[in-house]
Parts: sequence; structure tokens; C-alpha cells
Amino acid sequence: MDKPTVYIETSIVSYLAARPSRDPVTLRNQQLTHEWWNTRRHDYALFTSRAVVDEAAAGDAQTAQARIALLAGVERLPRQQQLSLLADEIYRTLKLPPRVRTDAAHIAFAAAYGVTYLLTWNCKHIANPALRRRLEWACRLRGFSLPVLCTPETLLRE
Repeated sequence: MDKPTVYIETSIVSYLAARPSRDPVTLRNQQLTHEWWNTRRHDYALFTSRAVVDEAAAGDAQTAQARIALLAGVERLPRQQQLSLLADEIYRTLKLPPRVRTDAAHIAFAAAYGVTYLLTWNCKHIANPALRRRLEWACRLRGFSLPVLCTPETLLRE
């Protein structure tokens, strides 16, 4: 039986590579991310995109190197024309600020490739239940289904 698929978004490798946070909520999320990565990631086929690699490569060089190393065994989905059209539709539908346009690309990659789950800690522009209907509409408009947008905590309960 084929494994369910997971698109690894940038916040996941960022939480894995970061030093433990002093903020208790962020620290808990980091711990949950480590738990999922260490105990459950092998239950899934993992995918990512060039957009994630580019974001992961930014910032402090040492931490960026750690983020990139975490992505080494994760298959990259190739970019295609329909992805850009879907990302543009999502961007317009959500009225995202330009600085987070890549969030639309992450959703588009996962939807266009039929990935089961998009794993993220971005609960503002991605895993936000208040945006779900609009995201589903944007995906359907372009002939795709929206993946389950969730955090590692959700997949630990699966």
C-alpha cells in the first residue's frame, strides 16, 4: 500500500533547525515537530519544492545549512505552468500581502501534485481554518483539490 504524501513547508525545517525557543508555545511546537520528524515521518512519502529550499537557504548561514541538510532526503516537486496559475489564483483569492506570496506557491505545489497533507506551522496564511473555503474554491476553479493543511501535532494524532 502506498504511503500518504506530505509536502514539507519551510516552517517545519525551520523549527527543526532552530535552537529551543524561550517562548513556551513555540518551544512546544518545536518539540512536536521533532517528535513527528523522529517518529512518524517514515510513515509518509515526503515532498517539498524549490520555493521551500530557497526560503530555507536564507538567513543565518549555519542555520540555513542545517535546514537544507534536513531537506536532503525529501523529493522536490518540479515547477510547472499550471502551478503558477494556481498560485496566482490563491494569492488573489486570499488577498495576501506581496511579502508572503510564496505561501500561495506552497499551497499550489501541494494541490497541483495531489499531495495528501501540507505540513506547516504557518497558521496565518496556510493552515488557517478561516481561509479553507476560499482556498478550496481557488483550487477547484483551477481543477485541483486542496490538501489537508495541518501542523505536526495533527499528524501525530493520525
